[in-house]
Amino acid sequence: MGRLSVDLCGIELDNPVIPASGTFGYGYEFAEIYDINCLGTFSFKGTTREPRFGNPTPRIAECTAGLINAIGLQNPGVDKVIAEELPKMAKVFHKKVMANVSGFSVEDYAYTCEKLDKIDQVGWLEVNISCPNVHGGGMTFGTDPKAAASVVGAVKKVTTKPVIIKLTPNVTDITAIARACEAEGADGISLINTLLGMRIDLKTRRPVIANVMGGFSGPAVFPVALRMVYQVAKAVKVPVIGIGGVSTAEDVIEMMLAGATAVEVGAANLVDPMACKNIIDDLPKVMDKYRIETLKDIIGGMR
Repeated sequence: MGRLSVDLCGIELDNPVIPASGTFGYGYEFAEIYDINCLGTFSFKGTTREPRFGNPTPRIAECTAGLINAIGLQNPGVDKVIAEELPKMAKVFHKKVMANVSGFSVEDYAYTCEKLDKIDQVGWLEVNISCPNVHGGGMTFGTDPKAAASVVGAVKKVTTKPVIIKLTPNVTDITAIARACEAEGADGISLINTLLGMRIDLKTRRPVIANVMGGFSGPAVFPVALRMVYQVAKAVKVPVIGIGGVSTAEDVIEMMLAGATAVEVGAANLVDPMACKNIIDDLPKVMDKYRIETLKDIIGGMR
């Protein structure tokens, strides 16, 4: 393993930097800008059992040190993803990819995960029980330990690949959800998904986003995400992926010191398409600055 390498659920990553689902599409758009094989891996656009058009527009609102989105899991459905998107992705990305899965019932999650589990290029299943932008599913499962556990149990019965559960921060005790997922067999935990937020247009006195509320992300959420990653890493024995406001190599190292094995980069990709490549390029210099020999040695290393 190299200086930047980490082991995520038994699969080696060249580095811990992973573009987060919903901010990197299916990769091939970014491959026109740089060689995306420099990434550890990436989590492709959230996939559901059936095609989804998503929420009505407007879907995005800018705010101080971040943005609010309510895309609503727009995607072509799992069958089309497998038939059309993954073959195109394979032409530009030659490593295992992370499949992000959402659903509106336990059966939905199991169905979609079982299909994606059979695809060789999929290395991990990131099960999103934390989307705040849909009704009748998504975050509903991630706010109750029993509901979260029911999704994990159903998915683990029909899959063989590592299952990583993506958690919502919109709860009182995120460690209770994480422990329930681990107890049902989750191979890893990723957190945090977006915080709930909203904006109001002062001229119209109406919500900026048609969905009224949406997911708040960006640099402003980093301290909250870091705190929750630290709490969950202390509460479970499975690997943790840190997400939330990460935009620099220093942020990556901070997340890893808090207990993250790998780190996902989300909103930063929407601000600068080169964000992940720049972070990877900067990591060795920042490691030298702080006298870090290998990244795997600092996981959970906060003193």
